Amino acid sequence: MKVLDLRCAHEHAFEGWFSGEEDFQDQLRRGLLQCPVCGAAQVRKVLSAPRINRGAAAAAEPAAAAVEGVSDTPAPGRSAPGVPVPLQAALLQWARQAMAQSEDVGERFAQEARSIHRGDSPERPIRGQASAAETLELLQEGIPVLALPPSATDTLH
Repeated sequence: MKVLDLRCAHEHAFEGWFSGEEDFQDQLRRGLLQCPVCGAAQVRKVLSAPRINRGAAAAAEPAAAAVEGVSDTPAPGRSAPGVPVPLQAALLQWARQAMAQSEDVGERFAQEARSIHRGDSPERPIRGQASAAETLELLQEGIPVLALPPSATDTLH
Protein backbone atom coordinates (compact mmCIF):
# COMPACT_ATOMS: atom_id res chain seq x y z
CA MET A 1 0.00 0.00 0.00
CA LYS A 2 1.39 3.39 -0.99
CA VAL A 3 0.31 6.49 0.96
CA LEU A 4 0.66 9.74 -0.97
CA ASP A 5 0.34 13.29 0.28
CA LEU A 6 -2.03 15.14 -2.05
CA ARG A 7 -3.27 18.71 -2.47
CA CYS A 8 -6.16 20.11 -4.42
CA ALA A 9 -6.24 23.34 -6.44
CA HIS A 10 -7.38 25.15 -3.26
CA GLU A 11 -4.36 23.83 -1.30
CA HIS A 12 -6.35 21.47 0.96
CA ALA A 13 -3.96 18.73 2.10
CA PHE A 14 -5.04 15.09 2.39
CA GLU A 15 -3.71 11.58 1.98
CA GLY A 16 -4.51 9.05 -0.70
CA TRP A 17 -3.98 5.30 -0.38
CA PHE A 18 -3.06 3.41 -3.56
CA SER A 19 -1.74 0.01 -4.50
CA GLY A 20 1.09 1.77 -6.36
CA GLU A 21 2.02 4.66 -8.64
CA GLU A 22 0.14 3.09 -11.56
CA ASP A 23 -3.06 2.95 -9.45
CA PHE A 24 -2.65 6.63 -8.53
CA GLN A 25 -2.08 7.67 -12.16
CA ASP A 26 -5.05 5.56 -13.33
CA GLN A 27 -7.42 7.11 -10.78
CA LEU A 28 -6.12 10.60 -11.61
CA ARG A 29 -6.60 10.01 -15.36
CA ARG A 30 -10.14 8.70 -14.86
CA GLY A 31 -11.12 11.68 -12.66
CA LEU A 32 -11.73 9.51 -9.59
CA LEU A 33 -9.65 11.63 -7.21
CA GLN A 34 -11.32 14.56 -5.48
CA CYS A 35 -10.52 16.67 -2.47
CA PRO A 36 -12.50 15.43 0.57
CA VAL A 37 -12.83 19.00 1.84
CA CYS A 38 -14.05 20.93 -1.22
CA GLY A 39 -14.59 18.32 -3.92
CA ALA A 40 -12.07 19.81 -6.35
CA ALA A 41 -10.98 17.32 -9.00
CA GLN A 42 -7.62 19.01 -9.67
CA VAL A 43 -5.38 16.94 -7.41
CA ARG A 44 -1.59 16.70 -7.36
CA LYS A 45 1.05 14.84 -5.38
CA VAL A 46 3.25 16.87 -3.06
CA LEU A 47 6.52 16.02 -1.38
CA SER A 48 6.10 13.91 1.70
CA ALA A 49 8.28 12.51 4.43
CA PRO A 50 8.78 8.75 4.39
CA ARG A 51 6.51 6.86 6.73
CA ILE A 52 7.91 4.02 8.79
CA ASN A 53 5.53 1.73 10.66
CA ARG A 54 7.17 0.30 13.75
CA GLY A 55 4.58 -2.32 14.58
CA ALA A 56 1.26 -3.94 13.67
CA ALA A 57 -0.75 -1.58 15.90
CA ALA A 58 0.73 1.48 14.21
CA ALA A 59 -0.01 0.02 10.77
CA ALA A 60 -3.59 -0.97 11.61
CA GLU A 61 -4.69 2.46 12.82
CA PRO A 62 -4.17 4.43 9.56
CA ALA A 63 -5.56 1.57 7.46
CA ALA A 64 -8.79 1.57 9.46
CA ALA A 65 -9.29 5.26 8.69
CA ALA A 66 -8.93 4.84 4.92
CA VAL A 67 -12.16 5.23 2.97
CA GLU A 68 -12.22 5.01 -0.82
CA GLY A 69 -8.52 5.83 -1.03
CA VAL A 70 -8.72 8.95 1.13
CA SER A 71 -7.95 9.21 4.83
CA ASP A 72 -10.54 10.76 7.18
CA THR A 73 -7.80 12.87 8.72
CA PRO A 74 -5.19 14.90 6.87
CA ALA A 75 -1.55 14.14 7.54
CA PRO A 76 -0.42 15.32 11.00
CA GLY A 77 0.22 19.03 11.10
CA ARG A 78 -1.37 19.59 7.68
CA SER A 79 -4.67 21.25 7.01
CA ALA A 80 -6.49 23.62 4.77
CA PRO A 81 -5.02 27.06 5.38
CA GLY A 82 -6.49 28.44 8.60
CA VAL A 83 -8.55 25.31 9.40
CA PRO A 84 -7.28 23.15 12.29
CA VAL A 85 -6.80 19.47 11.38
CA PRO A 86 -9.21 18.18 14.08
CA LEU A 87 -11.95 20.52 12.83
CA GLN A 88 -11.37 19.44 9.23
CA ALA A 89 -11.65 15.77 10.24
CA ALA A 90 -14.79 16.40 12.33
CA LEU A 91 -16.47 18.24 9.45
CA LEU A 92 -15.66 15.42 7.06
CA GLN A 93 -17.07 12.85 9.49
CA TRP A 94 -20.24 14.93 9.98
CA ALA A 95 -20.70 15.30 6.23
CA ARG A 96 -20.39 11.54 5.71
CA GLN A 97 -23.04 10.93 8.39
CA ALA A 98 -25.36 13.50 6.81
CA MET A 99 -24.94 11.78 3.44
CA ALA A 100 -25.75 8.37 4.90
CA GLN A 101 -28.91 9.66 6.59
CA SER A 102 -30.43 11.65 3.72
CA GLU A 103 -32.16 10.98 0.42
CA ASP A 104 -30.51 12.19 -2.80
CA VAL A 105 -33.13 14.05 -4.84
CA GLY A 106 -30.59 15.35 -7.37
CA GLU A 107 -31.50 18.41 -9.39
CA ARG A 108 -35.03 18.41 -7.90
CA PHE A 109 -33.60 19.67 -4.60
CA ALA A 110 -35.20 23.14 -4.58
CA GLN A 111 -38.57 21.77 -5.73
CA GLU A 112 -38.53 18.94 -3.17
CA ALA A 113 -37.41 21.25 -0.32
CA ARG A 114 -40.36 23.55 -1.06
CA SER A 115 -42.74 20.59 -1.23
CA ILE A 116 -41.57 19.33 2.17
CA HIS A 117 -41.76 22.85 3.62
CA ARG A 118 -45.38 23.24 2.43
CA GLY A 119 -46.30 19.81 3.77
CA ASP A 120 -47.02 18.37 0.31
CA SER A 121 -44.27 15.73 0.70
CA PRO A 122 -43.29 13.75 3.78
CA GLU A 123 -40.72 15.43 6.02
CA ARG A 124 -37.31 13.80 5.66
CA PRO A 125 -33.66 14.80 5.26
CA ILE A 126 -32.76 15.37 1.61
CA ARG A 127 -29.71 16.38 -0.38
CA GLY A 128 -29.17 17.34 -4.00
CA GLN A 129 -28.06 20.12 -6.29
CA ALA A 130 -29.31 23.69 -6.43
CA SER A 131 -27.87 26.81 -7.98
CA ALA A 132 -26.68 29.66 -5.77
CA ALA A 133 -29.79 31.62 -6.77
CA GLU A 134 -32.10 28.72 -5.88
CA THR A 135 -30.34 28.29 -2.52
CA LEU A 136 -30.73 31.99 -1.74
CA GLU A 137 -34.44 31.86 -2.68
CA LEU A 138 -35.00 28.88 -0.40
CA LEU A 139 -33.32 30.69 2.50
CA GLN A 140 -35.38 33.84 1.84
CA GLU A 141 -38.53 31.70 1.92
CA GLY A 142 -37.54 30.45 5.38
CA ILE A 143 -36.55 26.99 4.21
CA PRO A 144 -33.40 25.87 6.06
CA VAL A 145 -30.68 24.57 3.74
CA LEU A 146 -26.95 24.03 4.02
CA ALA A 147 -24.89 24.64 0.90
CA LEU A 148 -21.84 22.43 0.35
CA PRO A 149 -19.13 23.01 -2.27
CA PRO A 150 -19.88 21.53 -5.70
CA SER A 151 -19.14 17.80 -5.96
CA ALA A 152 -17.97 17.63 -2.34
CA THR A 153 -20.67 15.08 -1.69
CA ASP A 154 -19.28 12.79 -4.40
CA THR A 155 -16.17 12.18 -2.32
CA LEU A 156 -18.05 11.36 0.84
CA HIS A 157 -19.66 8.10 -0.23
